[in-house]
Amino acid sequence: MTMRVSIMGSTGSVGRSALSVMAHAGSVSEDPVFSIDTLTANSDVDTLARQSITYNARLAVVADDRAYKELKSQLAGTGIEVAAGADAIAEAAARPVDRLLAAIVGIAGLRSTYSALKAGNSVALANKESMVCAGPLLKRVAQKTGAHIIPTDSEHNAMFQVLERQEDVEKLVLTASGGPFLKTPLANLRNVTPEQACAHPRWSMGRKISVDSATFMNKALELIEAAYLFEMPQQRIDVLVHPQSIIHSLVAYRDGSVLAQLGSPDMKTPIAHALSWPERRLPTDVERLNLVDLAQLDFLAVDDARFPAIRLARQALDEGGGAPTVMNAANECAVEAFLNGRCRFTDISDVVEAALGDRSLSGVSAGDAASLDDIIALDAEVRQRSGRLIAEASLRTGSEVE
Repeated sequence: MTMRVSIMGSTGSVGRSALSVMAHAGSVSEDPVFSIDTLTANSDVDTLARQSITYNARLAVVADDRAYKELKSQLAGTGIEVAAGADAIAEAAARPVDRLLAAIVGIAGLRSTYSALKAGNSVALANKESMVCAGPLLKRVAQKTGAHIIPTDSEHNAMFQVLERQEDVEKLVLTASGGPFLKTPLANLRNVTPEQACAHPRWSMGRKISVDSATFMNKALELIEAAYLFEMPQQRIDVLVHPQSIIHSLVAYRDGSVLAQLGSPDMKTPIAHALSWPERRLPTDVERLNLVDLAQLDFLAVDDARFPAIRLARQALDEGGGAPTVMNAANECAVEAFLNGRCRFTDISDVVEAALGDRSLSGVSAGDAASLDDIIALDAEVRQRSGRLIAEASLRTGSEVE
């Protein structure tokens, strides 16, 4: 049976990988496997238009209102509907589909994820920030509508695949590649450039998530996501550095068993699993794992002095309420500032820690009952405060980054 799919964020790395998975599945099947309802992008009109035509989408939506006319022009005569703006993205997410892939980067993906679940659409969740900022809310909505949340980040999808009876779990173990600065002298981190931070040794990703990987903030956000997804206290979630990125996560059980999901470092595998779950029917063209050629797997403890993000995530979870939202918003602001040369690499974690320690932030104790409006309002307030923290960090170091 053909599966109807929408992709929120089709022009990013995850969205492109998903379309590649769908195309491959269709190429080896006699019958259509997928039909595309909606594709969305932030502002990349050329790619969105090309994807929409290639995959015969019903609707193409660009978040940037100013790009509407150009998208409309490029899709003229195709019969593909066109829309623009944040409201249009949320409305598109509510269109009935069999699976919606949430792949918009950052808190920008929250509203459409919420909209999809509220409409009863099962979500393949690759937008970790939605769960970080609104995990309890999203799970409540999904439970009410009967929608499923299928983890699609490689680490959480790995846990999902090997998670049996949750009450028998002793701990969850997230693995981290270590990023580009695993062995860089600590004193040198202050002066790394955006280009160096975006040069990930294993994954090809967007600039924001690449910086998050370099600071370990990506793994910190994943820790929070795992705590909410699997209802696990942070004390029972470990993080290990695993440079080969072959074991994507592990689940340890109270009988001493440890189950791991292994595979080549390619997002097509978790995407294929999330799109076809509860079955495992999608073939992929990913490189098959050869353990003889691999020869060995290495593991290291996380260096908290080099990468304080993990400690900050645990602090945010312990504090609860709006603290994870504060952490995410401050990080998004600091990463943007770093990529634009307005702060140093090491300022990113400093800004996040300062924001978490700022008791003047209203709504920080909003708790699990927070509404979508509460979360968005807190996010906006944190961004204002973080802008001031970034300016203060620049003055304290005596310069903006050259």
